[in-house]
Amino acid sequence: MTRTDPSDLLAVAARWADPAGWPVRLRFDPTERWYARLAAGDGPEVWALSWLPGQGTDLHDHGGSSGAFRVVVGTLTEETVRDGRLRPHRLDAGAGRRFGARHVHVVTNRGDRPAVSVHVYRPALRHMTRYRLVAGQLVVADVARAGVAW
Repeated sequence: MTRTDPSDLLAVAARWADPAGWPVRLRFDPTERWYARLAAGDGPEVWALSWLPGQGTDLHDHGGSSGAFRVVVGTLTEETVRDGRLRPHRLDAGAGRRFGARHVHVVTNRGDRPAVSVHVYRPALRHMTRYRLVAGQLVVADVARAGVAW
C-alpha cells in the first residue's frame, strides 16, 4: 500500500481498494450485503462491503462520523435528500465520495453485476441513525449501535 494523507478519507479508501491486500477474504452474500472491518485503531476505521444486484442500505447517517467511500468493482447509486426528495448519483468503479458528519444517504447496487466498495470513517462508527422520508422530511426510524447491529 502506498502512503496517503491520513486526513483525506477518500485517499485512505483508495489505498484499501485492492481486495488482495485485505486481511479478510471478499465474499458475496445472497441474502444481504456483506461487510467486514479492515482496519481500526488510532487512524480511520476502514470497511469493505460487497453488494449483489438489488442490495442496498436504508436511508441513514453515520452517527456524527465524517467519511468517504470508493467503488472498487461495479457501480453503486448514492441517493441524498435535496428539496425533500431523494436525488440519485451514480458511482462507477474508481469513483468515490467524501462526506461530512451530518451526511444522510442511501447506497444501492442498481446494476446487474456485483459491486465492491471501501468505506472509511473518522471517528469510528459508534451508531447510525436510520430515517424515513415522510412528506419531504427526514423522520428518525431507529438508531443502530456498533456491537449490536453490526
